[in-house]
Amino acid sequence: MKRILLLPLLLLCCSVIAQNKNLDVVATDAGKVSGLTNQAGDVRIYKGIPFAAPPVGDLRWKEPQPVKPWEDVKKCTDFAASPMQSKPDPFGVYTREFLIPYEPISEDCLYLNVWTAAKTPAEKRPVLVYIYGGGFVSGGAGVPIYDGEAMAKKGIIFVVINYRVGIFGFFAHPELTRESPHNASGNYGLMDQLAALTWVKKNIAAFGGDPDKVTIAGQSAGSMSVNCLVASPLGKGLFSGAIAESGASFISKQGSGGLREAEAAGVKTATALGASTIAELRSKPAAQLLGKGESRPVIDGYILPATIADIFNEHKQNDVPVLTGWNEDDAFVGPPKTAEEYKKMIKSQYGTDADAFLKLYPAGSDQEAATSQTRINRDQIFGMQNYTWANVQSKKGKSKIYVYRFTRRLPAAANFVKYGAFHTGEVAYAYDNLKFLNRPWEPVDQQLANTMSTYWANFVKTGNPNGKGVPAWPAYTTSDHKIMILGEKAGTKPLPDKAALDFMVKKANGK
Repeated sequence: MKRILLLPLLLLCCSVIAQNKNLDVVATDAGKVSGLTNQAGDVRIYKGIPFAAPPVGDLRWKEPQPVKPWEDVKKCTDFAASPMQSKPDPFGVYTREFLIPYEPISEDCLYLNVWTAAKTPAEKRPVLVYIYGGGFVSGGAGVPIYDGEAMAKKGIIFVVINYRVGIFGFFAHPELTRESPHNASGNYGLMDQLAALTWVKKNIAAFGGDPDKVTIAGQSAGSMSVNCLVASPLGKGLFSGAIAESGASFISKQGSGGLREAEAAGVKTATALGASTIAELRSKPAAQLLGKGESRPVIDGYILPATIADIFNEHKQNDVPVLTGWNEDDAFVGPPKTAEEYKKMIKSQYGTDADAFLKLYPAGSDQEAATSQTRINRDQIFGMQNYTWANVQSKKGKSKIYVYRFTRRLPAAANFVKYGAFHTGEVAYAYDNLKFLNRPWEPVDQQLANTMSTYWANFVKTGNPNGKGVPAWPAYTTSDHKIMILGEKAGTKPLPDKAALDFMVKKANGK
């Protein structure tokens, strides 16, 4: 009789052990989580895992705090709230697939998502942690093109994290600096990213990942974040590689502001909001703070002890392999000026250097002037930043850097054709997520998506994008300046507009 009673208990225990081994239920340092399985049954997905306490109330504008542990198994089957931001209405070329869900949106946003095809925790698969863009004022981990299923099928664990944006993530103030144990304020969004990476370090092994083989990746503001994390001493040991798509902060005029400057701006913002103390600001509803103040990383003396350029020049960055680049039409321009208007503007801005400038960015016709204006915008905002990173790492870093230019003009109907290889257009290719975009895809697009996602997955696995089935991609050097062109065909050639970028960098640095 006792044997009969013990048999169900024994079966139950075996079932729990099996669940832990096959990742149906995963034990994190704060409690157990369960997820869901994709339609094919080969990828486990965990959405909305908390990695820090909700940054609300007294925790608004504070370093992320530990998660409160839970007792039962937490069901992680739905995306958590996106960070507090304005309503995500489509604009320009950015349709719903590029934007966060309409709801929920909340200050309670410090959650992450995990995709894994590992069958057991013992597999130790390499990990990619993705950081979204959005100008530091928008974005979230629930955007469709950040789906990690396809990359999980390529043998890596894919993690997408939330971080605070806007005034909630990047607000400095003298009172906040005084209350900080680090005598710093302003970089709460970067602190969130570091907290998420710390969570990955502690917990990803339970999902079948290798905590010592983590690559951080991001695009636009996410790429700038990656640049900050590579520069930050607090990033040491949290990652072993970096992917930076269209964004960095090397050039002084484009770089982060200093703490005192940011504090002064914060005081102005608080005054405009009718608050004389941080306590008053923390008591205000989040909706009243939306869109207020500046939103960018700060040289705070803690997360960023100096400018990124100085940190790299002194070789104090986290020296890891890097894959970086930018898009052919990475630009945000309004209606173009005519050729005559454009030439007049250039002569006014560049004086005796105007003729040299116009040889690099010509205006022989209105159409050529329009193209030059797009190129100028691209190079000033993105090109010269990632180009400088490539040069600095090639000259002074021990680790290799691989550089690309995404040139595929995304196929489109009607008015969308004009955007070409637009900012963010490469993301769906890099992570093999074309299926989420409603575009008239051609076979060349599917091939490019397979090639790019293979390069990206190879880089996460080995720190090198090369491997079987893809064209050879040499590391970038300042002797040959070879980059990978990712267009209708993938292939390498010397950086086509090196002279223009050199001129732009020189002028931006006041030379």
